Amino acid sequence: MSTFVDQVQILVKAGHGGNGACSFRREKFVPRGGPDGGDGGDGGSVIVEATTRLSTLLDLRYQKHYEAENGEVGGGSNCHGRRGADVRIPVPVGTIVLDANTQELLADLTVDGESCVIAKGGLGGRGNSRFATSTNRVPTQFEPGTPGEERLLRLDLKLLADVGLVGYPNAGKSTLIAAVSAARPKIADYPFTTLTPNLGVVRSTGEHSFVIADIPGLIEGAHEGKGLGFQFLRHIERTSLLIHVIDISEWATEDPVASLKVMRHELSAYDEALGARPFAVVGTKLDIKGEGERLEQLRKYCQRRKIPFFAISAATREGLDECIRYMGQQVELLRKTPCETNS
Repeated sequence: MSTFVDQVQILVKAGHGGNGACSFRREKFVPRGGPDGGDGGDGGSVIVEATTRLSTLLDLRYQKHYEAENGEVGGGSNCHGRRGADVRIPVPVGTIVLDANTQELLADLTVDGESCVIAKGGLGGRGNSRFATSTNRVPTQFEPGTPGEERLLRLDLKLLADVGLVGYPNAGKSTLIAAVSAARPKIADYPFTTLTPNLGVVRSTGEHSFVIADIPGLIEGAHEGKGLGFQFLRHIERTSLLIHVIDISEWATEDPVASLKVMRHELSAYDEALGARPFAVVGTKLDIKGEGERLEQLRKYCQRRKIPFFAISAATREGLDECIRYMGQQVELLRKTPCETNS
């Protein structure tokens, strides 16, 4: 079973508030003292907190119930009940939290240490000392604590990356991310080698760097759930730039232009905003291009439509530096003038 988990449902329950106390002061020389019932303590809340120490929601798959502590009841001598302890749930940076029943967005945690209360503890009830008045000096009234919130949550992990690699299975995405970063994805000569998303940090120029994401290959009909790539498309929703990776080697079976058209259609069908994202095309496996017919076919198509195009070989690094430079420049530009991305 894969250890990469990017979607889970959990049930969370905040603590109930403690009841207020009904009590009267009774001492040796004060047999008829006034009310001294204290307030109940507030219930603990359930809090989600983003951390860079986690990269998957795997832990939440095995623990699906979280319950905060109830507040303690109030006591005599105006003693207030102790507040219930909170429960903090650590999640990876990039996690969004939704109410599973209403689909309401409760939190989008994109920064290490960012947190959000997603189930608020109940309030403690007031003790009878709160109800004493000039006309009612012996109140027996007190309040019960209010119940804490209970929610069924859906947590989705959307990786935080600047550049997303999109392409058919075996197009060379994993080889490309391994060539430009320290990421070491599984690479083999068969379809769907990549079964989970991979992230890599790319050093572009000077002190500038960007994060690149490789997801499992798309196939025609992916927006309808076919293949593996569809379930991972959420991981490129936060990117500012998409790179369509297309095999231009003489051994490739798909027409390069048709492949690009299919990918553009699949992205738009999945999410119009994703289909409108800035993109470029990278033809891979330049070292085994053969006569170069596929290369020229794709290059001319992109030139006519003014689509940025790069031909590279990850094996020999031909064209790689120019491609990295372009991606770095575009990321820096888009960071200054961000395009609309999904949260």
